[in-house]
Amino acid sequence: MISSDEDLINVIDSILPQTQCTQCGYAGCLAYSKAIVLEGADINRCPPGGDEVISRLSMVIDGSEIKPVNPECGVTKPLHKAYILEEHCIGCTKCIQVCPVDSIIGANKWMHTVIPDFCTGCELCVLACPVDCIQMNPSLALWTEDDAAIARTRFHARNKRLEDDKILEQDRLNSLSENQFSDGKSSIMEALKKARERRMK
Repeated sequence: MISSDEDLINVIDSILPQTQCTQCGYAGCLAYSKAIVLEGADINRCPPGGDEVISRLSMVIDGSEIKPVNPECGVTKPLHKAYILEEHCIGCTKCIQVCPVDSIIGANKWMHTVIPDFCTGCELCVLACPVDCIQMNPSLALWTEDDAAIARTRFHARNKRLEDDKILEQDRLNSLSENQFSDGKSSIMEALKKARERRMK
């Protein structure tokens, strides 16, 4: 029995495919789940999930209507995986920065590679690549609930890492600011001391 909004959000999130593609207009599957429950967002905004997900969502959301995927969000198509044409990769890291599940490895000015098992087919890297060296190839396997569970875990782990990095960077900036203030204060005190000494001569 679904007894609260939080429970319903979790149920909806468990139904969504976890591609984290943002085609729904929200920043990931959990954000879309919250929008459905808390804002009344329509249940037909998930192209990767298609008719199957819409049907399953309609069973857990009172009063929801089964209708086709909203064409403004995209179209449902077979799963594809990203592949980087490494000879054309300039190592800009833009694809790494936008991958929602950390499925791309590489370093600045070094070629990047997609880990196929973790790629959700979101295509966000394709949009980010400035040299069009990423192509989407048909997947040899179907997207499973196990794949979705792994993608969910990796998505939330990435978000936590980014948040932790942001906190560490803010702490570093605060410390730097405090040190600069302290150094500046010391310089002022030293200047005042020298001025007093000159007046006493």
